[in-house]
Amino acid sequence: MNKSINIQDTFLNQLRKENIPATVYLTNGFQIRGIIKAFDNFTIVIDSDGRQQMVYKHAISTFTPQRSVSLMQDSGTGEE
Repeated sequence: MNKSINIQDTFLNQLRKENIPATVYLTNGFQIRGIIKAFDNFTIVIDSDGRQQMVYKHAISTFTPQRSVSLMQDSGTGEE
């Protein structure tokens, strides 16, 4: 069976596993800087300045990691 690669999950999982700091830009212009701790189909949990915040994915515009992320390292989903 051919299984398509889910780029979103691969990207978020690499950020989470490697504790890569990222800036999350929301659709309302607000920015959250921190580490992705978990994610599922609808939300992400980000640790920002010692506080955990759950953000709905539909409110997110862009993720900007502090360094490059390799999308070929992990083929898992990262969902916990």
